[in-house]
Amino acid sequence: MVVAWALGPLGAVAIGTLLLALLLGWLWDAVVTVTRFRATCHRLRQFPRPPWRSWLLGHTGLGESTEEGLQQVDKLVARYRRGCLWWLSPWTSILRLFHPDTLRPILLASAFMAPKDQLFYGFLKPWLGDGLLLSRGQKWARHRRLLTPAFHWDILKSYMGVFNQSTHITRAKWRAAARAAGGLVGLEVLEQLSLLTLATLQKCIFSHESRCQDPSEYIKAILELSTLVVRRHHRLLHHPTWLYRLSADGRRFAQACATVQSFTAAVVQRRHQALDRLGHQAWLESHQGRSTDFIDLLLLTKDKDGNTLSDEDISAEADTFMFEGHDTTASGLAWLLYNLARHPQYQERCRQEVHELLKGRDVEEIEWEDLSRLPFITMCIKESLRLHSPVTAVSRCCTEDIALREGRVIPKGIICLMSIYGTHHNPDVWPEPQVYNPLRFSLENSQGRSLLAFIPFSAGPRNCIGQNFAMAELKVVAALTVARFTIRLDAGRPPRRKPELILRAEDGLWLLLEPLPEVA
Repeated sequence: MVVAWALGPLGAVAIGTLLLALLLGWLWDAVVTVTRFRATCHRLRQFPRPPWRSWLLGHTGLGESTEEGLQQVDKLVARYRRGCLWWLSPWTSILRLFHPDTLRPILLASAFMAPKDQLFYGFLKPWLGDGLLLSRGQKWARHRRLLTPAFHWDILKSYMGVFNQSTHITRAKWRAAARAAGGLVGLEVLEQLSLLTLATLQKCIFSHESRCQDPSEYIKAILELSTLVVRRHHRLLHHPTWLYRLSADGRRFAQACATVQSFTAAVVQRRHQALDRLGHQAWLESHQGRSTDFIDLLLLTKDKDGNTLSDEDISAEADTFMFEGHDTTASGLAWLLYNLARHPQYQERCRQEVHELLKGRDVEEIEWEDLSRLPFITMCIKESLRLHSPVTAVSRCCTEDIALREGRVIPKGIICLMSIYGTHHNPDVWPEPQVYNPLRFSLENSQGRSLLAFIPFSAGPRNCIGQNFAMAELKVVAALTVARFTIRLDAGRPPRRKPELILRAEDGLWLLLEPLPEVA
């Protein structure tokens, strides 16, 4: 009012007009938003909604990351075979999809039509930056093209020695523990296998030796970051960034991020300086006699215009590979050993397959060509990935309306939670889904099955770029482990599944391992 008085009558009219315009603009935006929301809600009525707590709370608190939570998913899948609508708040809903036919339009859509959403992945951003997991649009497309050659068969072959070496070191640790325990030792295998996969990745990405022993500060930081991200998801007060930064967890997260990122950045900077100092050809010659690691490959890659990745981009991709590659593979291995312990007849058949393959060899190692000669172990791995998927769901946000085969439409802006666990346990897709049966994946039994019925590595344009790396490591570790150990259940510590970033067990996944007699 003081300003209006100072400006005179015309000034008062101008300010009043401006305020009225702002108010009308705000009201118009509100009307448009409400109208769009009502239209979206009307279209979402095509999808069944399970019983909720109330219109205000929706389904909040009904989906838990526990054994009981997974059993609830089983019940949802049994009742809503293709998918259902799930309300997180009065204004936020997601579609939970459980069937290949409903997954297909989203998974196979372009990465621009169905990018990964920020609700479920945003908390990883300060750690992983704009790596393949989190980047979008043209940046994602460019990086995907540039990184694909790093996972070519010829590159993966060079990592076989690393897989074998890490497994031999871990087997020696387990044999020593068994001797100290009198022959039969109880181990929390997920933690042990995480050290193995982390050691493998450090060697393949950075050419760094960690020997699968006690974790370094770098490894401890990665493990802590994974824990903190999961905890933040479950604490609503930690969702706002400014509040999280003020919390004890937020400070720990920042410190762990700094540890991981400084390690990666130092390696990348050191290599880049060497490349600039020596020149391309001399740098390549200096690498003769040793395997090319992931950092080397990214330093050398160029797009069609001759542009390279920045140091920041390379660091983000290395951090992403470390994050995505260690936990998922360790989880897959741990649950595989658990399933083989539950089914000793399949374990023995795997053992015989490996012994037959390695018969007469001086060195007990799995070669690249051997991977295709382990058909039963491969079936056991796939069935374990079906029954105990390391990643239980992936999410996408639709940037356009997406039509489903049966005529329903997923509205623009809706988040689709594609339940890998639900699809893998859907009785319409997998008869007797709770039964572990590796023969599901025999050639004859796989005929006619949808390619989207089995999606442990997701599918479509944004599928896991490292899935062949993971499958090769799974086969090597599994084969060399069953060849030298009998694996049994620990009856006193049955696992209770706990889906977090990957599928864990509440109090650890404990198994009993007994070394087999050494073959002369």
